[in-house]
Amino acid sequence: MVTEGFQWSARSGYEEGRRLADMPGVTAVFAANDQMALGVLRALREAGHDVPGDVSQVGYDDIPEAEYVWPPLTTVRQDFGEAGRRALELLVAQIEGRPRTGTLVALLPELVVRGSCGPPP
Repeated sequence: MVTEGFQWSARSGYEEGRRLADMPGVTAVFAANDQMALGVLRALREAGHDVPGDVSQVGYDDIPEAEYVWPPLTTVRQDFGEAGRRALELLVAQIEGRPRTGTLVALLPELVVRGSCGPPP
């Protein structure tokens, strides 16, 4: 869903969702964040698509509102607090001149399954 003037808003998700709603064969949409997913969800429903019956919708971030829309939004939860702590630790180590360990730091996201996704039609 990346276009010129890309924004992370519900409005940009809605605009992209309107385009996707007119495309035959679309059975799933993964939005870059939950705000965009909410916009896509609205556009799909306005176009007469059943979510999740016709099209599954997944967002990213697990914003508090995600579980209160209809259908509740399936999303990916990332522990941004832990990511910030790890980044700060690495930055402080670099500032203090400690040698790099070469260790990859991976934080596993969590899929939060709610009502907006299901098997393809």
